Amino acid sequence: MKRYVVTLTEEEREAMGALTSKGKHRSQKILNALILLDCDQGEFQRERSTNEEIARVLNISMRKIDRVKKRFVVDGLEICLNGRKGSRVYPKKADGDFEAHLVALSCSEPPEGFARWSLRLLADRAVELDYIDSVSHETVRRLLKKTNSSPGGKKDG
Repeated sequence: MKRYVVTLTEEEREAMGALTSKGKHRSQKILNALILLDCDQGEFQRERSTNEEIARVLNISMRKIDRVKKRFVVDGLEICLNGRKGSRVYPKKADGDFEAHLVALSCSEPPEGFARWSLRLLADRAVELDYIDSVSHETVRRLLKKTNSSPGGKKDG
């Protein structure tokens, strides 16, 4: 396995020391900071620990230590502590036009044999009427919740 050498500046050591001892932070962020502090081979490190000692004391795997060291060397301190931001972008399937059709459909009379609209019925009917190619009942639920509409709710009158 490739060996990555962690060298921290004095400011980085102080910042991570404060991070591990004060305030509320995510557990993985604190764990990564402790790993970096213990693996540091810079001039400001007083006492070095082996990966085996770090793994035993922090109760983590050797692989975790290697991954944190690699991320620090390759990507830098910020990404090592906080992780990467998700790069996936999913286009929205439902636009305002579909939402309007869905709300109008949910306010209409339910199909024959049903007392009220269910989310699955609404999703199926929206596809039947070609409002959208495909839609899940969960998407219908989220859209109706956002518009404060609920299928089969009591009507005034």
